[in-house]
Amino acid sequence: MSPPPPPLGRSRRKGGRSDHIFDPALDDSELIDVRGQFAQGRWTRARSLLVATGTDWDLRGHRLLALAAVPSAAGWARDWLLAEPDSADATTLLACASVARARRPKATADERARAREACLAAAAQDPADPTPWLGLMTLERTHGTHQAAARHFEEIRARHPEHHHAHHLMTAGLAEAHPESDPLHEVYDFAAWAAEQAPADSPLAVLPVVAHAERYRVLAAAGVVSDDPAASGHWSGRRARQVMKAAFDWWLEWEREDHPRHRVDLNFLAHAKICEGRPAEAAAIFHRIGPHATEAPWSYAGRDPYPDFLAARTLALGAP
Repeated sequence: MSPPPPPLGRSRRKGGRSDHIFDPALDDSELIDVRGQFAQGRWTRARSLLVATGTDWDLRGHRLLALAAVPSAAGWARDWLLAEPDSADATTLLACASVARARRPKATADERARAREACLAAAAQDPADPTPWLGLMTLERTHGTHQAAARHFEEIRARHPEHHHAHHLMTAGLAEAHPESDPLHEVYDFAAWAAEQAPADSPLAVLPVVAHAERYRVLAAAGVVSDDPAASGHWSGRRARQVMKAAFDWWLEWEREDHPRHRVDLNFLAHAKICEGRPAEAAAIFHRIGPHATEAPWSYAGRDPYPDFLAARTLALGAP
């Protein structure tokens, strides 16, 4: 019996989009509490949070980028630096906030240059921390070149070989090369290599699924495949079946709920299972996701991400 069609209907490029805001804090309740106070200028709680985070580099990057997304983050980080001029945490937060401002659509070249300088200053102040390089890599993904982003990726890997966010950024960038159908595309080799190099319980095991989704984003945008997952053939081939099975089996055995970007991986897995036509398998993943939807990959192929997330969840769980 054929599987039910995915609920991801036609592309919504021409229609209105929902006003749902995706929270970069995900399910980090400590971060959410501290961020609310930081937005009001009470930066001492942010200081305590970052001290407690220590050298858990994935968690540190996650928290710093979420704090940096607060509109007033740069100003509050400067206030912190006035009180503690030698604070590496404050310097790195200011760098990440500068990157957030420099990535805005109307940001100027001077703002981008200042953001790069701030990240390099933070990297010099705390050479072991990959987070300033993550800021630079994020900026290059928006306003730079893949070659520059790849150089920053190597700096990150030298400090933390399993850096989750950096591997996702690198995968997205690699997927954009050669926007034509290529079953041997380099992004697949990269994702497979990263998954094999990582420890058995590393969430990088899901990276081949991420690579497959990123290629779908690129190919659908180029008109090479249909923006209807069922009609595209992208999710039904041999490669798709292999990477989906391997990642789903890993999730069943090694699920890492302690990882700060755990919900990112789950959204990619749920999206893949829906596109594959396996809503029953997606159901268990949606239970774990809860309300923590992420914009990617639900926005791929020009879709309005939150309504598509809700439609997929309804198909899998049978209720809104």
